[in-house]
Amino acid sequence: MSQVLDTPPSPTAAQEDLAALAARHGLSVSGARPPLPEYIRQLWARRHFITAFATAKLTAQYSQAKLGQLWQVMTPLLNAAVYYFIFGVLLGTKRGVPDYIPFLVTGVFVWTFTQTSIMTGTRAISGSIGLVRALHFPRAALPISFCLQQLQQLLFSMAALVLILFIVGVPPALSWFLVIPVLLLQFVFNAGASMVLARIGAKTPDIAQLMPFILRTWMYVSGVMWSIDNLLKQHHGWPVWLDDVLRANPAAVYIDLMRFALIDSFHASKLPPHVWAWAVGWAVLAGIGGFIYFWKAEETYGRG
Repeated sequence: MSQVLDTPPSPTAAQEDLAALAARHGLSVSGARPPLPEYIRQLWARRHFITAFATAKLTAQYSQAKLGQLWQVMTPLLNAAVYYFIFGVLLGTKRGVPDYIPFLVTGVFVWTFTQTSIMTGTRAISGSIGLVRALHFPRAALPISFCLQQLQQLLFSMAALVLILFIVGVPPALSWFLVIPVLLLQFVFNAGASMVLARIGAKTPDIAQLMPFILRTWMYVSGVMWSIDNLLKQHHGWPVWLDDVLRANPAAVYIDLMRFALIDSFHASKLPPHVWAWAVGWAVLAGIGGFIYFWKAEETYGRG
């Protein structure tokens, strides 16, 4: 008596059958990366979640402190006071810099915006892994919301900065309206950079331990506590490319533009050539490039 054994279908054929079955019933892979236009649409649809999440994180940041939300202003002011004593008084970087106190405070506030955006962005995925695994939403919402939180923090600090400008005798001017485009460009740059670090941090959490050293080095070459223009005048023998690197540094570009907008004694002659082009270019490069770089790994976040 003979027995006929059916040959089992090959794995490829089985996968094709399952794919056809899923397509016939309108099913898709859970967590699959959507096309870029659809991803942007989903992100825009959750804009209220992004703003609410950022505001809630900011409110909760100092909820356990007795002074509460006052620390949003006191923290950057205390940092500025420490930098003034060390760099302005002990190291003498205030020599040759008119209105050094608003010069320093502006640099500290603007730099802190970039620094904290990148640091929180580095942990955006790895620090919110429970939320990432529990809910389905565009993961870019997390680093963007953290950057928005830091922007809200900066706006509180800017109120203190305006008060300092009045105290030291800096009059209000129409140039103050330039603060709006500068902050928008810096926000786009920060969001893009934080998305790059968020993807790297999701894969390699140890990067969060390395970032403080990188950011501290970046701060020292960005003219936060000293004038890049004065430094370059004192060192004529430096290579031209080094001058260009210091002036085109994105953190220095946004700091210089903010000082130009707010401080009457910080004239246009102190700005690097094509400074607005640099500001827009860095925002476009980091914003678009960082967003696409983050989106390409969308379906890997929260796995493994």
